[in-house]
Amino acid sequence: MYPLRRNRRLRTNDAVRHLVRETILTPSDFLVPMFVVEGKGVKEEITSMPDYYRLSLDNLEKEVKELWGMGLCAVLLFVKVTDNLKDNKGTEALNPEGLMQRAVKTVKNACPEMLVMTDVALDPYSSYGHDGIVAHGTILNDETVELLTDMSVSHAQAGADFVAPSDMMDGRIISIREALEEEELFNTGIMSYSAKYASAFYGPFRDALDSAPVDIKNVPKDKKTYQMDPANRFEAITETQADIDEGADIVMVKPGLCYLDIVREIRNEVDVPVAVYQVSGEYAMLKAAAEKGWLDHDAVMMEQLIAIKRAGANIIASYFAKDAVKLMG
Repeated sequence: MYPLRRNRRLRTNDAVRHLVRETILTPSDFLVPMFVVEGKGVKEEITSMPDYYRLSLDNLEKEVKELWGMGLCAVLLFVKVTDNLKDNKGTEALNPEGLMQRAVKTVKNACPEMLVMTDVALDPYSSYGHDGIVAHGTILNDETVELLTDMSVSHAQAGADFVAPSDMMDGRIISIREALEEEELFNTGIMSYSAKYASAFYGPFRDALDSAPVDIKNVPKDKKTYQMDPANRFEAITETQADIDEGADIVMVKPGLCYLDIVREIRNEVDVPVAVYQVSGEYAMLKAAAEKGWLDHDAVMMEQLIAIKRAGANIIASYFAKDAVKLMG
């Protein structure tokens, strides 16, 4: 009771504020997304994601070594597949010498202790830009799950520590888990995109991988029949608990800032690690506002990341990871 208790005493200076701080970011909190392309010597800036790049395998190797030296110990790999290798069944995804499989091996050869997670979805390989097989204007669930399962096994055999299904097909976690067990890949983890919303924040990412749904007849124009309705809250708990029951080791909420209520709900309900993906649109908005001089880039970046961790995230997948760690000093 005032004046016996003056709350401002604990805000008097930097020393006391650091001493009583409840939420602290460290390099170990971050999962670094990386975009990989064919070629040599390629470091290609993504137009809608300033200061972020598509990398060929040789530059991927250099980047991974730099990340490890900064204390960043986990990467999430995505590949940009050339159009001539795309089809409706994601055939190239199962190529043991495909770009993803080679990217996994590149990271592990460059930095054996780096934790490697791989994106498991058909959209980078799909001629239609969808996370599943398209037939008669719908996305086929069970047939897609079969392909995602084979893809996961292929990534694990290439050396991935975790596979990360981002598709939101029903039943894919149990199918992947059973297949990994069958192949005696017992130590391969699954990070499931359990509460992935049909968000408008994914645009720059789809530019990065050229993976947006195509606008042609008999192809769904969006991903709303499999990604979650942004208006729904309780559904996220149902989806997440189902994935845990099916064998997911880590669950994810995507996007980040607009869904921190969902992060807290899930953190309160489950006993596995919770990841949050601070997505490309969130990154691009801050970059654009900072370029205009409307926001202090570093201050807002750190505030956003702290908010994500404060909400309950154990892991933050973020394009800001390197920038944030540099500020941590």
